[in-house]
Amino acid sequence: MKQWWRRWTYEVPLAIGDALWEVLVVQLAALLDRLTVRKVIAFVPVVIIVLAYYHRIPIPPELMLVGDFLAYIDIFSVLILMGVLSRISTILFVVKQATTRMAAFAGSITARMQRLDIRHRRQRSAPTQPRRRPDRSDDDRAYGSVWGQPALA
Repeated sequence: MKQWWRRWTYEVPLAIGDALWEVLVVQLAALLDRLTVRKVIAFVPVVIIVLAYYHRIPIPPELMLVGDFLAYIDIFSVLILMGVLSRISTILFVVKQATTRMAAFAGSITARMQRLDIRHRRQRSAPTQPRRRPDRSDDDRAYGSVWGQPALA
C-alpha cells in the first residue's frame, strides 16, 4: 500500500510534470527556433480557409484575396527576385563597361604622355640631317626682309 501511495502521489505527478516540461518548454522552444516568417505567412491562408468554411463567422472577399495572395507568395517572391536580379545584372553590365572605358582612357593618356615626354631627343619622323637654306642672292637683300617688304635705306 505504501508503494501504491508513493507511486500515485510522488512518481506519477513528477512524470506528468516532466512530460509537460518536455512538450511545453523544450519542444516549443525547438519549434520556435525552426519557425520562420515564411512559414507563418504560409500558415495564414490555412487559418483563413478554416474560418471561411466555419459558417458562423462571415469573411469579406478582401480577406479571401489576401489569403490567396499569401498562398501564392512564393510565386510573387520569385517574380520580385527576378526583377531585382535583372536590375542588378544591368547595373553590373554598366559598371563593367565604365571600368573598361576608364582603363582604355587611362591607357591612351599614358601613351600620349610618353609622346610628349621631353627626355626623348627627336621624334621618329624627324629628319636626321638639317635642311639646307638656299643661298641668298643680292635680290633678296634689296627687299630687306624675309617678309617681302622693301628696305628703308
